[in-house]
Amino acid sequence: MQVQFHKYHGTGNDFVLIDNRDEILGGTEQDWFAHLCHRHFGIGADGVILLNKHPELDFEMDYFNSDGKRSTMCGNGGRCMARFAADLGLVQGQTRFMAIDGIHEAEILPDRIRLKMILSRDFKQLGENTYYLFTGSPHVVQFIGGNLETHPVVEEGRKIRENWPNGGTNVNFVTQLEDGSCQVRTYERGVEDETLSCGTGVTAVAEVMATKSKINLETVTIHTPGGTLHVKLKPHSEPWLEGPAVSVFTGIIQGPTRV
Repeated sequence: MQVQFHKYHGTGNDFVLIDNRDEILGGTEQDWFAHLCHRHFGIGADGVILLNKHPELDFEMDYFNSDGKRSTMCGNGGRCMARFAADLGLVQGQTRFMAIDGIHEAEILPDRIRLKMILSRDFKQLGENTYYLFTGSPHVVQFIGGNLETHPVVEEGRKIRENWPNGGTNVNFVTQLEDGSCQVRTYERGVEDETLSCGTGVTAVAEVMATKSKINLETVTIHTPGGTLHVKLKPHSEPWLEGPAVSVFTGIIQGPTRV
């Protein structure tokens, strides 16, 4: 079986997207998904996302990390899925779709995608500069005083991730800049490495920034290694994650072996 795939990225957070409305895949092909994500032997990506049919909404997003395992919400992946659905002609201008953490809305603009995230929960302050919250995926947010570019993100992130209960957590290291924006680098569970950007991660950082500042921040600008994202906040309302979502290429690959 041959499978058509589409490669997209959102600020360097890259994904293999597959139109699965004909149900060619069952979502149990863990080894094959991991193979697709391998950067030497496969296509190369941080994750695989299936676009499935949904009885009431425009589509369903089914997300798998690069280890091939089904995972929690991916913000940049959700933005890429909105662009993908528009490119397929399924939606125009806006969309509502189902993800593992519930219904999401997205606004599709020529140069960017705005995605409504869920209200964060389980907010905890773990130390003077360290926080935890759930923004569709679990995140530790740690503010550092040194140079973020030389910070050992993989080593420190892996320590926190491995010592975290209940399946681990993503870890975001943050430096606040003089103009009120911040720089973020993220270690992602399931990828088990640093990614160039993380949508649920920057949403978590923005929520912590608003809490730390004790003011109503309307927009938080966050610079990641893969590009700049914006998170729009209102008190007691779902945040909106905004940034580019780009089609890279389309191809055909040998599908999973059927047993």
